[in-house]
Amino acid sequence: MDDEYAKLIRRMNPPRVVIDNNACENATVIQVDSVNKHGILLDVVQVISDMNLVITKAYISSDGVWFMDVFNVIDHNGNKIRDKEVIDYIQRRLENNPSFAPSMRESVGVVPTEEHTVIELTGTDRPGLLSEICAVLTDLRCSVVTAEIWTHNTRAAAVVHVTDESSGSAIKDPSRLSTIRDLLSNVLRGSNDPKTARTTLSPPGVTNRDRRLHQIMFADRDYERIERAGRGGLRDRDRDKRPLPHVTVVDCVEKDYTVVTMRAKDRPKLLFDIVCTLTDMQYVVFHGVVQTLRTEAFQEFYIRHVDGFPISSEAERERLVQCLEAAIERRASEGMELELCTEDRVGLLSDITRIFRENSLCIKRAEISTEDGKARDTFYVTDVTGNPVDPKIIDSIRRQIGDKVLKVKQNSSLSPKAPQPTTIGFLFGNFFKARSFQNFKLIRSYS
Repeated sequence: MDDEYAKLIRRMNPPRVVIDNNACENATVIQVDSVNKHGILLDVVQVISDMNLVITKAYISSDGVWFMDVFNVIDHNGNKIRDKEVIDYIQRRLENNPSFAPSMRESVGVVPTEEHTVIELTGTDRPGLLSEICAVLTDLRCSVVTAEIWTHNTRAAAVVHVTDESSGSAIKDPSRLSTIRDLLSNVLRGSNDPKTARTTLSPPGVTNRDRRLHQIMFADRDYERIERAGRGGLRDRDRDKRPLPHVTVVDCVEKDYTVVTMRAKDRPKLLFDIVCTLTDMQYVVFHGVVQTLRTEAFQEFYIRHVDGFPISSEAERERLVQCLEAAIERRASEGMELELCTEDRVGLLSDITRIFRENSLCIKRAEISTEDGKARDTFYVTDVTGNPVDPKIIDSIRRQIGDKVLKVKQNSSLSPKAPQPTTIGFLFGNFFKARSFQNFKLIRSYS
């Protein structure tokens, strides 16, 4: 009865969305007011992320039964959102308040839908793994339509959409699906690895693909740091020269919250990755503020568990820190960014990844897409030791594939290093000293 009553209240009070290009000099302001429910912050952030908009500032409040959010957003060129069709689409999406049900399944799944077959993979990362997967799919006459591949902390995960090579539709034959599962599981199965690949069926793709990747890697416990021999047993991250995210989790006893503060190099979808992890770990954000300063992002959230209690143990605090660090690191643009744009053909992805493997390139992350007969793929690559790629190797690969087909978009090894983390104060400052909600409205409207 309580659940039905909550649904009735939401139907009587649909979300109210205001998109304003005059309230801020250098950003479009999106304000969302709605009846509060668990996961609504993620729903809103996901819509903004799906539109590839950059969030430069945000204020969040969801105490009580009402949710209020303000986002300052720009496009990737740093401009306000002027296109009326885009603004209308954002407003419709937010006011419809879509809900994306979480799905925590096993590590390898093959799911047929009407248009394509969804394959979920996870296993031990190793040089050439993506090439082996693509070779198997090509041999099985599967065409990759879209895919996203993440690697983190010796683990790899992927969500791949494939069609039948001859019909261009989803693969539905149970025997063929079983063969695909078995062969991919064999490829993913690492030797002497306690986390072996498992084969399961997952539900149709109702969950956002990025969120699903977070869920797969979280279920695989990629946030657990791996100790390796040598150099006094130092952890991988201690030997990594990349700037690390700085995450702290402390108590706010007087207000009965747990305060999570993060500082990291700014990048697209950073806020989504953080909110996604908090939501799937069953935490509720009651207040929050996000600020981007040049290349750095600062985020602070006042949270409780869904049962209404703050974090009560040091072990839970440490686990949350590890999980948030992993969420930040999974999508980090490690290595050299290469963009492939050419006419699609059977076996293209298998050939490209084979060339990378033969030239000792390790793919750390990849985004694969095919539309209107065109393949547009992005790869983030290092050498097999995780170090920057020799430019001469890239030049050789480009001559082999085609200079106009494969382009170097970015080389992270040439980017200036972010400043080292320092102790920072709470971004909210004296926010909670303001007793009335009117004070909060004034803070938000003039920031």
